[in-house]
Amino acid sequence: MTLQISIYSLAFLVALALLFDFMNGFHDAANAIATVVSTGVMKPQTAVAMAAFFNFVAVFVFQLKVATTVGKGTIDPMVVDHYVVFGALVGAIFWNLLTWYYGIPSSSSHALIGGLVGAAVAKAGTGALIGSGLIKTIIFIVLSPALGFLFGSIMMVLVSWLFVRSTPRRVDKWFRRAQLVSASMYSLGHGGNDAQKTMGIIWMLLISAGYSTADEHLPTWVIICCYTAISLGTLFGGWRIVKTMGQKITKLKPVGGFCAETGGAITLFIATAIGVPVSTTHTITGAIVGVGASHRVSAVRWGVAGNIVWAWVLTIPASAFVAAIAWWIGKHIL
Repeated sequence: MTLQISIYSLAFLVALALLFDFMNGFHDAANAIATVVSTGVMKPQTAVAMAAFFNFVAVFVFQLKVATTVGKGTIDPMVVDHYVVFGALVGAIFWNLLTWYYGIPSSSSHALIGGLVGAAVAKAGTGALIGSGLIKTIIFIVLSPALGFLFGSIMMVLVSWLFVRSTPRRVDKWFRRAQLVSASMYSLGHGGNDAQKTMGIIWMLLISAGYSTADEHLPTWVIICCYTAISLGTLFGGWRIVKTMGQKITKLKPVGGFCAETGGAITLFIATAIGVPVSTTHTITGAIVGVGASHRVSAVRWGVAGNIVWAWVLTIPASAFVAAIAWWIGKHIL
């Protein structure tokens, strides 16, 4: 369905989507750099520059399966108009700002999904939702941190077994270097999964406005702009969340940072390959908890982890609620 939308409204909404993408990088930068900074392997400025670089390099590595899921598999394309897109983006941006301000590592991905759901339901009721795409996303709300936990703890146990005869000093020396590789791979997975979510939103908008069709490829300018926006957001960093991710959940050494980042990267690579929009925040948090728990259960500050989980639970309904209100406001101002 082609809608009448002025070029100015279209440009505004594309800019708003890229602002969300920038904030996604800004908000989630801590996911990629918290471990490598908190273990003292890299200085913050160097770490964010590296993470931003690999966020962008992801454009050459991953197919656009996540963008397809968000753009075509979450809500009925017939329901999408510029009011729905506006509401979804406002809901997601609001939740990102709120959780960033309080230093809570929540999910930008699920804030966006919640925004889409809230705006679509406000317009057309629950019949506007595509159950298969949403169920897949909801399953991975639980599965992504569980996989991060599993892979992170397996990596920690495996490394401990392989280096059982090495001195702590030698292990520290080796994994200070290895953590540069693991942090790079995690940043690659972060860019590959998260930038595509904004591509999906812009794709929705272009299709609904008649500037593209569901059968056409995603325009190259959208791909480049989205990867650039998330990379710049990462470059500016989300320092309020670094401390929570890197030290409050559990104390990490370089070997633990390597295992957490590697476990998280494996999870992101798998999810991106099968086209599931997952939370990089959930993934790395699960991996960090897995690394801490592999030493001993008491090494994890479960109270901090529990507060983070509550933020996860609230993300979709809270952003959906704000998006529904923003959709109504958008109907009167756009």
